[in-house]
Amino acid sequence: MSAADEILDIVDEDDRVVGRAPRGEIYARGLLHRCVFVFVRDPEDRVFVHRRTAEKLVFPSLYDMFVGGVVGSGESYDEAALREAEEELGVSGLDTPVPLFPFRYDPEDGSYRASAYVYEVRCPLPVNPQAEEIAWHAFLPEAELERRLDEWAWVPDGLAAYERLRAFRAARAPHA
Repeated sequence: MSAADEILDIVDEDDRVVGRAPRGEIYARGLLHRCVFVFVRDPEDRVFVHRRTAEKLVFPSLYDMFVGGVVGSGESYDEAALREAEEELGVSGLDTPVPLFPFRYDPEDGSYRASAYVYEVRCPLPVNPQAEEIAWHAFLPEAELERRLDEWAWVPDGLAAYERLRAFRAARAPHA
């Protein structure tokens, strides 16, 4: 089965399942569906950054600071976060990703709408990313990731989720 044929849940504005459809149809019609974003750090606190392959259905050949993807029909966000992180990183035995906050990606053009959840996980294991998903990867210090934000072409949903992650951290930081 191709990725476009995978059956996903369609959700309403309150994240309630209202139907099911193949991924390709969901993307083509801009239907709201569920996704996960997993922010991965290594033991040295560097961030996993990668460039998507040219064959991806959405946002091909763009950079991303999250691993993740769609939540399968009937799957929970938590299940999808662990599955997607292990699949994309090419590892098994990761700790359960920690949920941080819900995130809604709803661009003005309505082209790719997602009801999502953002997670984080530490990966102490050697990674072997999926060649069909990831064309290039590295663990970068977050300061370098920040410097690259204006230089590299980033997936728009990941960039928006990263901005929300920065705001989330700032809100939780102790204030002097």
